[in-house]
Amino acid sequence: MKIVVIGGGPGGYVAAIRAAQLGAEVTLVERKYLGGTCLNVGCIPTKVLLHTSEILTLLKHEAKEIGIKVSEVGVDWTQLQNRKEKVIKQLVGGIDGLLKSNKITKLIGNGAFVNRNQIEVTAGDGKKQVVDFDYAVIATGSEPTIVPIPGVDLEGVITSDDVLSLKEIPKSMCIIGGGVIGSEFASIYSSVGSEVTIVEMLPDIVATMDKDVTDCLKTELTKAGVKIHTNTKVEGIEKTASGLKVNTSSAAGKQSFEVEKVLLSIGRKPVIQGLELEKVGINTERGRITVNRKMQTNIDNIYAIGDCNGGVMLAHVASAEGIVAVEAIMKKPSQIDFKTIPYCVYTKPELAAVGMTEKQAKEQGYEVKTGTFPLYANGKSMIMGEMNGLVKYVVDAKTDEILGLHMAGPRATDLIVEGALALRLEATIEEIITTIHAHPTVGESLHEGAHAVHHSAIHLPRQR
Repeated sequence: MKIVVIGGGPGGYVAAIRAAQLGAEVTLVERKYLGGTCLNVGCIPTKVLLHTSEILTLLKHEAKEIGIKVSEVGVDWTQLQNRKEKVIKQLVGGIDGLLKSNKITKLIGNGAFVNRNQIEVTAGDGKKQVVDFDYAVIATGSEPTIVPIPGVDLEGVITSDDVLSLKEIPKSMCIIGGGVIGSEFASIYSSVGSEVTIVEMLPDIVATMDKDVTDCLKTELTKAGVKIHTNTKVEGIEKTASGLKVNTSSAAGKQSFEVEKVLLSIGRKPVIQGLELEKVGINTERGRITVNRKMQTNIDNIYAIGDCNGGVMLAHVASAEGIVAVEAIMKKPSQIDFKTIPYCVYTKPELAAVGMTEKQAKEQGYEVKTGTFPLYANGKSMIMGEMNGLVKYVVDAKTDEILGLHMAGPRATDLIVEGALALRLEATIEEIITTIHAHPTVGESLHEGAHAVHHSAIHLPRQR
């Protein structure tokens, strides 16, 4: 069985490794660099910067309180960039080693379909090579969306790819878009000294998450000096003598922000151009490749996973889809449960969610009850000095089944796996209550939040 995987990101390289484990002869074609967007200009480098910004904030504002004497704290931006590149290089090297250990052939170049059993790979020097396959998995990822705002092509207007490698810390930055990516960069750059303004067209930042959780983030960003303007539309960007001017409009009227850099953080779109999909008749819809639940396209021996199919654009979803696709190809029963997908925002506080929000559950006709536990009542959070957070369960009032878990606070992105497992096992809130949680941990708040659904949280005053 010959399988070719087009794209070496978290979907593609995982699919290639799983296919090799199952006995396939695998060729991985990558246009630019192993690890894709996530490893090179996405998840990993942003978390390197966020880790430093978190420590910097701690030392700047909380050192005295926790008993650390610090005379002077600053950012060595060059060293931070060097560390970011070192982490990326090490992880890319690790993927390369995994491919070799699984005897996967790696080709660097652009892959394009010749027919339903061949692709042509064009290397950077123009050399072409035809690769035969029985099955193909497309994993070409996504790229930043550029919206047609007047002035979007001006110097100083950058994307999330560009903002990771700025030579200097900008004095000021306007972030257009207050979603996950925009909020993370607001957290990073405000902590290292930039004056940051977020302009968001929707009524809230990170609008896909539960409002109780995002309110915690807004409080912290505001405290860090970030100016947040929601329900606000960007009309255009102009060049000024000192930088750029972002012109906006809202119900309150027109307003302009003069800044050094403008970050476009509107979202991402699938990358499918150059694949010559029309040569094999692969169906697309609104710029994405359409697939079934096995990630199979309308051409039965060609699959598409990750961002290019326009589903949930997260690295861990791409990896899961890659495994489902190759297991389907290798005739191994496999499935993916999309309701267990964790959503994470690596700001301070961290945000994490799985399942339905309270609003979504009610819209779907559930009779809902909730349980909330604030982290100011959690001992470990108090020790860490991160009490601006909470745990919130959304539960089916009729069956007690957990429909969603939402968190804001330290290590929320690690702890959310408990909620994902609960949803996967269709757990009831009683099953969380009767599971002993370690003390002292932030994870105890999951236990207390479960108790709160039944109004029996031990470490909250009794409600009368």
